[in-house]
Amino acid sequence: MKIVSICPSNTEIIDYLGLTPYLAGVDDYSDYPEEVKSLPQLGPDLSIDMDKLESLNPDLVFSSLSVPGMEKNIEELENRGIPHITLNPQSFADIAEDLLTVGKACGIEAHANVRHQDFIRKVDRLKAIGAGVTNPPTLYWEWWPKPAFTPGNINWLTELSEMVGARNLFQDVELASVQTDWDDVLKRNPNYICLAWVGVQQSKVKPEIVKKRPGWSELDAVKKERIFVLEEALYCRPSPLLIKGAEKLARLLHPDLY
Repeated sequence: MKIVSICPSNTEIIDYLGLTPYLAGVDDYSDYPEEVKSLPQLGPDLSIDMDKLESLNPDLVFSSLSVPGMEKNIEELENRGIPHITLNPQSFADIAEDLLTVGKACGIEAHANVRHQDFIRKVDRLKAIGAGVTNPPTLYWEWWPKPAFTPGNINWLTELSEMVGARNLFQDVELASVQTDWDDVLKRNPNYICLAWVGVQQSKVKPEIVKKRPGWSELDAVKKERIFVLEEALYCRPSPLLIKGAEKLARLLHPDLY
């Protein structure tokens, strides 16, 4: 079977199910696991080269509405009659369900059930530890600096924050993604700042930049040097890699518990 993934989170779900050998092509941003970088690249996830994709003659293409703007790719797949499945995970439960969806579509339903249960166990284990944290700290997640974008309540990072014994600073906003500003963050005064800029390498994000923002030198997180520069791939994509990200952040926040 020849399958194609046109966004990183799908590629990571496919890998979690052991289907990487069946990948015939991926979008330019798919970078995990390492071997997918040697596959034919089909362009950025929002500008997929459909002629190149079609030339691969895939049996099934996986797209995802978790990437805003993916609709035009889906429309083109439909226009060309290319078999495809569109995922749209926004929570850990959605990711777990997508493992079953992809597994069934690729003919490995029994194996997908095993991986699904493994994923659920890992989530439940983290949630049980996180639930025992008293006075959980607040986390300001920054996806982009200017304009400032951060996850709202309808996002996997709100759930991940709870799993690691913390709270998303913007969990009161009933959106998946919130455009805010530096003054609003200043008023909310988070205990920690988590920088995970979408599409930017971790090494290129410097914590010093937030200290220069107007008034931010007075933030608790800045005063106490509680600024984390996190790997975007472990937090900004709705895939099983979030477990690895959760475990990493949990050890930073509560090393005695995790």
